[in-house]
Amino acid sequence: MFVKSVMPRFVKNSRGEKSIEIELKTYEGKFKCSAPSGKSMGKSEVACWNKRGIDYSMRLLRVFCKGLTGKNFIIKKVDDLKGLNEMMRKFENTYEEFGGNAWYAMEGVFLKATARNCGKELWEFINDDVNDGRKPKMPMPVGNCMGGGLHSKLVKGKRPDFQEFLLIGDEKTYGKAITKNIRAYMYAKRLLAQKSLGGLGVWGFGGLGRFRGWKKLRNDEGAWRTSLSNEEVLEILKKVAKKYDLRIGLDVASSSFYRNGYYTYKNKSLIRDKADQADYILKLIRKFEIFYVEDGMDEDDFSGFKSLMNGICEMGKKSLIVGDDLTTTNLDRVQRAVRGKAINAMIIKPNQIGSILEVKKVVEYCKKNNIVMIFSHRSGETMDDILADYCVGFGGDFLKAGIYGRERLIKHRRVMMIEKSLNR
Repeated sequence: MFVKSVMPRFVKNSRGEKSIEIELKTYEGKFKCSAPSGKSMGKSEVACWNKRGIDYSMRLLRVFCKGLTGKNFIIKKVDDLKGLNEMMRKFENTYEEFGGNAWYAMEGVFLKATARNCGKELWEFINDDVNDGRKPKMPMPVGNCMGGGLHSKLVKGKRPDFQEFLLIGDEKTYGKAITKNIRAYMYAKRLLAQKSLGGLGVWGFGGLGRFRGWKKLRNDEGAWRTSLSNEEVLEILKKVAKKYDLRIGLDVASSSFYRNGYYTYKNKSLIRDKADQADYILKLIRKFEIFYVEDGMDEDDFSGFKSLMNGICEMGKKSLIVGDDLTTTNLDRVQRAVRGKAINAMIIKPNQIGSILEVKKVVEYCKKNNIVMIFSHRSGETMDDILADYCVGFGGDFLKAGIYGRERLIKHRRVMMIEKSLNR
């Protein structure tokens, strides 16, 4: 693959913040890949940008990209990206110099061009490499319906302490599951309105079913914002899930409110220690029949995660105890969590670790140990749909990409296109 030119540029993500897109031109055409950015980030994640900021990452990229012009790359499988990585290491020693987000865009655009050069779709190129070309399974969507935590601004001084309240389908097709999630999302809006009838002036309703400025009450990921408590939101979500035959999920993001050994809840002004937190999460799993719990304990509390695993086993539940901040797509942390029986599922975010080569190692380890894989978007997303190809190609079990918003829907649309092509 001959590189005619490589050009990095700034683009805006879904939060209106600066991100980086890289455009690669080869004899096969023009390719682009842009990087998302997270707000709720684990301490062990690779830095998004250079420690001096995104502008310095761009300066490094511009110089590096000039050196790629006129080069010829032979890439026949994912591992062949090592050549590009070695060039990077000669230029700067680590991923952190460019930032995990910048390198995500660089590897992504080269993979897109490589797939075209091989006459394949990107998911197909990855699948032929890691799954020996077997027909891939379709993931199921994990959609953020209502939100709180760091992703949401306050509504009249309050918000749920948990970050995401999720809906998860279990259908024969991805398209049907997405349709259900969207309908359930709109039904949840109605139930939120009804729950808030006692304070319509606060919520801005001009009458039943009408809400002036409702658009402003969507958070970073397009989920509905509210002042309700965790339990009140779950009561609504339980009704929604029952009506549409969906499963309930939580992204607790507990590290965001964990301080000095205690979990400090602000919505109801109370404090829980580690044992109380585990008991509380297990109580919610039992009461609301929760299928999926992400980051229910602090990011360094491996024993706390193990307590949750033991708890669902004692209850006979088949719930997923999911690591995100705990594991950060980092093989060492994943191995520690799996060996300690702390998780049975994990989030995979390629820009968390800085390289798709590291993602491949994590995927291989998860498959060997029967760990459920959830490929996930970030709160600050772009219009790039490469995450869908990664999820299908690597064999992800779920795709967590929200429900509402063009940056979210484009990922879902891509999975549905892949699904349609496989069913022809």
